[in-house]
Amino acid sequence: MENRDWISQGIGAEAFAALAEGLPSAEVWSLLLEAFARRASARTAADVRQQYSRDGFTRPAPVDQRALVEIDGHLLAAAHEFEAIELAPLAPLAVCAAVARTSQNRIVSALRGTEVVSDPTNVLALECAARLQADASAVVRLATSHRAVRAQPVPKQPGFAPHFRLFCLASGGREQAHQSFVAGEVQRHITTHLAALDRLEANGYAFPNRRLNVLATPARTEVADRIAASISGIAVSRGELTHEYYDGLRFQIAVGGQDSGIPLIDGGAFDWLSTLTSNRKMAYVASGMGSQLAAFAFRRPGT
Repeated sequence: MENRDWISQGIGAEAFAALAEGLPSAEVWSLLLEAFARRASARTAADVRQQYSRDGFTRPAPVDQRALVEIDGHLLAAAHEFEAIELAPLAPLAVCAAVARTSQNRIVSALRGTEVVSDPTNVLALECAARLQADASAVVRLATSHRAVRAQPVPKQPGFAPHFRLFCLASGGREQAHQSFVAGEVQRHITTHLAALDRLEANGYAFPNRRLNVLATPARTEVADRIAASISGIAVSRGELTHEYYDGLRFQIAVGGQDSGIPLIDGGAFDWLSTLTSNRKMAYVASGMGSQLAAFAFRRPGT
């Protein structure tokens, strides 16, 4: 809490410490529920209307719902090798911060020990862990389309908002010799996303100048080279990965533009599943496409 003492000035450091660390979680949830109930009872219809008009968290998405429903159908059809599941709108508190080294300040924390889903791939890692707990020899492949909410600055560009729809893939299982599980699943994710773009292009969309960039740490160089060599039909480049968020391997698919384009798809390997299962042999690959951005920016006019 360095340099953030102002947060507790209204109630004092001792009361804040009790809320943040001292009281049992159940007592904190009950206290906060009562506090919010009283604040809600004091609000007027005009208060609610004014917040709705200015609060980006509560405003509708900038894309027609029919377009989003249609694009979801095409994306899920392309991911026929993955089981499609519908996630809950809430996840356990710290589903990101406790596993993926993400600041809780970027998350919309909720009551009753929950938070609003900000990244479906974190929740899919939980589901993979639960299934592998029942059968450690299984290979779990999941897909979902989900509206995510993030409490972080939003680019001041058309089509961007604090809440947006993501199409996500996740693969979990025991790593094999020569990192063949991760290599095979990253390749599967890339080809599935490319097939999804192809399917969308056949149905009113355009994704020109596709470019794939495969990034890796020195320890993952050989497997990254294998993945890059296995992908055809798209310009492929290789680079060094310095972002610690990933477990040594990342890929990005950009579209449009003449230079860097728009990074529409992002994925890679993560250590979340080994953390959740306390088993270092468990590997996890996840990826996501900005499907709302695709629907907003890449639909051909008149279609």
